[in-house]
Amino acid sequence: MRKRLSSFRPSRRLLFAASTAAAASTVASAATATATSAEASATGVYGSGVLGTWERQAYAISTEAQVRRAQETDGVFMFGDSIALQDARSLAKQLTLVGINIAANNWAGRPVTPAVDALNTWAQDYGLPHRILMSAGSNDIFTPPAVAAQIERTMQIVGEDRTVFWVNIQAARTLYGPAIQVADQRNSAWINLQLAEAQRRHDNLRIIQWAEHLAAKPERLQLYLRDGLHPSIPRGQNARNALIVKALKSG
Repeated sequence: MRKRLSSFRPSRRLLFAASTAAAASTVASAATATATSAEASATGVYGSGVLGTWERQAYAISTEAQVRRAQETDGVFMFGDSIALQDARSLAKQLTLVGINIAANNWAGRPVTPAVDALNTWAQDYGLPHRILMSAGSNDIFTPPAVAAQIERTMQIVGEDRTVFWVNIQAARTLYGPAIQVADQRNSAWINLQLAEAQRRHDNLRIIQWAEHLAAKPERLQLYLRDGLHPSIPRGQNARNALIVKALKSG
């Protein structure tokens, strides 16, 4: 691996109810935080700020041999962002225990569009196994409307005979003040709604409900997230990976 360091379909009502509860809990815990003037002037069109230069951030991409092994054994191809980058090694160990090989293409800060570009490249270069894991979307809180077209693009690349497992998102970054946290949560719900609507159109799209899992018990936001976005280690990481493993085993 090359590495550089630097069945239930939720309704609109459930998605927004869950996200509102999560936002209220997270913002309340950070009520004393205040936005800096720089933060206030860089909230972007959708209130969460603007996407940085993700190409300069850390990444981990499986070697060609690892990719071919996952393909030949009908394992899993994974495409993700910094959450996936953090959690992939632990996830790979858990999947190995149940006989599933995984090849990963994870890049911190990367939004959905270039993640789907990477999927398309691997599809052309190696072909695809029957399970594709998308752990992307958290970096699209800055431009939520872009996601829907990329979900459709993913489904076109994968085709009807393979299954896409997509982990939905929860963001309310505690590094920033309440206004940005609320925007993060609103934009997370927007992205998750696009995933839920796409699932209604595609029987082979399965949503791994990380946001709902967190919202089910408000204390999980503090226990399972270390900064309002990335899973805590090991508790949050184990919880999120357990949802992924269960889904992949069923597929």
